[in-house]
Amino acid sequence: MRALNYKHLQYFWSVARAGSVTRAAEQQGVSMQTISGQVGKLEQQLGRALFRQQGRGLELTEAGRLALGYADQIFMLGEQLEEALGDDALDQTLRLAAGVSDVLPKSIASQLLSPALQSGQPMRLSCSEGDFDELMGELGRHRLDLVLADRPAASNEQQFQSWRLLSCPVQLFASADLHARYALDFPARLNHAPLLLPSRDNVLRRQLEHWFDTHGLRPVVVGEFDDYALMETFARQGLGLYPAPFAGPGDTPSPELKRLGALDGVQEHYYLTISRRKLQHPAVQSLIDALQPARNQAPSTDG
Repeated sequence: MRALNYKHLQYFWSVARAGSVTRAAEQQGVSMQTISGQVGKLEQQLGRALFRQQGRGLELTEAGRLALGYADQIFMLGEQLEEALGDDALDQTLRLAAGVSDVLPKSIASQLLSPALQSGQPMRLSCSEGDFDELMGELGRHRLDLVLADRPAASNEQQFQSWRLLSCPVQLFASADLHARYALDFPARLNHAPLLLPSRDNVLRRQLEHWFDTHGLRPVVVGEFDDYALMETFARQGLGLYPAPFAGPGDTPSPELKRLGALDGVQEHYYLTISRRKLQHPAVQSLIDALQPARNQAPSTDG
């Protein structure tokens, strides 16, 4: 197949977004014939019809919807490229692309990344949130400079290096109503209490289940979540007790939640993982320098 003609793709994108050839032609400042002809050439090259007639208008075919998704990404990246290269401080600004696992509380992610922003050097931070495995794939493709997560890289992944940056005790939080019901005689009253938990592939989940088993407690799991922010939202509505890391005084997840009690021995650990090729990145080094020495923690090698 010949290389894709991006001018043809842009005309298709314009029609798809405008909803008609007429409006797309007006927006692009060209004739309707030009628009139709260029879209037709794109369809011919792809071997797929991208639009079908619907009454007096057009609608996307399944192939058209798929093509539109890719076109959105392509032209969004183009706009980002223009913006980045148009920055007058480009050569003086350090860029840091951080991947943040969706299981990390937002307050913890901010705490872990703040030393990079306070390094004194002009900085532009770009944060992407997602699944740990997806973020590690992006790190391996060098689209990210680092990944923050609740686990280190696997020990057999020689291209990566991980540091444990922070360990926090885990405590239970509750809405005011649930706090009044379960705070007295904690933790004995937790039997049959409504409980919100991280999903089963979460590292913390196994610790929580072991803690409840050890104390002979059988709370009722009313919800399982991949995302801490969503779990906290349900907790604020009073739908269940919420386990969360506690970094210190004032670290209550939300003013609407009250601290119920500590889960002794349960800790959440947070790791910085980088590609070994990024060891000399100044912002990465600032994170290691700021957080690592205080804990006298050697680079992590556990998987």
